[in-house]
Amino acid sequence: MKVVQISALTFAIQSFVTLFVIMDPPGATPIFLALVAHKNSKERRILAIKAATVSFSVITLFALFGRFILSYLNISMAALQAAGALLLLLISLDLLTGGTGGGKNESKDANIALVPLGTPLLAGPGAIVATMIFVQSADTTPMILGLIAAVVGVHLAIAAILMASTTILKIIKEAGVTLVARIAGLLLAAIAVQMLVDAIRIFVSA
Repeated sequence: MKVVQISALTFAIQSFVTLFVIMDPPGATPIFLALVAHKNSKERRILAIKAATVSFSVITLFALFGRFILSYLNISMAALQAAGALLLLLISLDLLTGGTGGGKNESKDANIALVPLGTPLLAGPGAIVATMIFVQSADTTPMILGLIAAVVGVHLAIAAILMASTTILKIIKEAGVTLVARIAGLLLAAIAVQMLVDAIRIFVSA
């Protein structure tokens, strides 16, 4: 059977598109807006950049050491996915009940960018697994460089989309923010439940 060798450019484009679709920054926008609604415009932009930076750091960490970390700690991807789902579920319930998604002991800035935005919402199990697979497939220097460019490009796009989305808050005012928070909570709960169901399926079929 003939093995088809794809070019480094094609590999980079495939990596970018796959990661962009999995991380889904437009889909994360309502959740981001709900979490940063009480911040001023400068803080929102900073949090957008921080969230993208955290996501990039997590993805890079797992790209380099993911298999070693999971193997050393004896953690399966299904377990990681279930843990992320439970975390998102807790945050979604807080949003649905009128909170800001940070819980009772929320920090003013750092916590939101770290959790849930940076991870597990953006750098979730799906993005981590996809990156680890791409790392395995990148067997030439041009492909490795293409993958690096794709990961950096995705996170630049994430930062740009999140920063641009904050202008919506100027239009929708306080009542709109409340509505966005409730919708974001519902979406986040649905994402969490789906992640948990997928993890349970993997456990059952294992």
